[in-house]
Amino acid sequence: MTDTDPDQIGKTNQPLEWRDGDMPYSPAFGDHFYCQTDGRLECGHVFLAGNGLPERWQNHASLLIGELGFGTGLNFAETWRQWKQHRVGGQHLHFMSFELYPMQGAEIDRALSHWSEIDTERKALVAAWPEVPEATVRLDLDDQTTLSVVCGRAIDGVAAADPGFDAWYLDGFAPSRNADMWSQELMQLVCAKTRPGGTFATYAAAGFVRRNLIASGFAVSRRSGFAGKREMLCGVKS
Repeated sequence: MTDTDPDQIGKTNQPLEWRDGDMPYSPAFGDHFYCQTDGRLECGHVFLAGNGLPERWQNHASLLIGELGFGTGLNFAETWRQWKQHRVGGQHLHFMSFELYPMQGAEIDRALSHWSEIDTERKALVAAWPEVPEATVRLDLDDQTTLSVVCGRAIDGVAAADPGFDAWYLDGFAPSRNADMWSQELMQLVCAKTRPGGTFATYAAAGFVRRNLIASGFAVSRRSGFAGKREMLCGVKS
């Protein structure tokens, strides 16, 4: 979601607007929480395919995915759905997201109810979600899947995280509206915490985002974006 206004850390009831029924919108940042065309399909195109998933799961006993901006939990729910389809016995997924303003369970439920494909994941996530999300929310959602949502500024959470991330979903609000979430300092931390051969993907294609990722140590490439968007970025740490 966002990485600004440290005085608001831990305050979960940030103002939301609901547009077109169940589409959450942040008036503070002037941006929707996910693609208006279809956020679930965008997740598959940008974050999963952009990181070579689920194909890469075949070669990992365990996988650590990092995400900047948990938001509604949509990316996690869709990733978990696909993980369950492709995993084999003995594998484990740890999905770690960094979020300054965690939503309430009822808000997550409303936002994700748009997609029947992730009903099972939505219900399980909402049932386990704490009434007051704070510090690190750690949920062992099944015997092969762990979700951690680190509440607070992303730059602090990523700095404190252990290294070894295999893939990153860079999904803050649009760079033009939330530049701190795409700063070179934060991108350097993301790269430093990524294992060699680890990857990132993002819907963003702004020039300064691309430059910051390159300067941080990623080999960056452009791909066609989702739903008519000209470009997105993905890359690998050598």
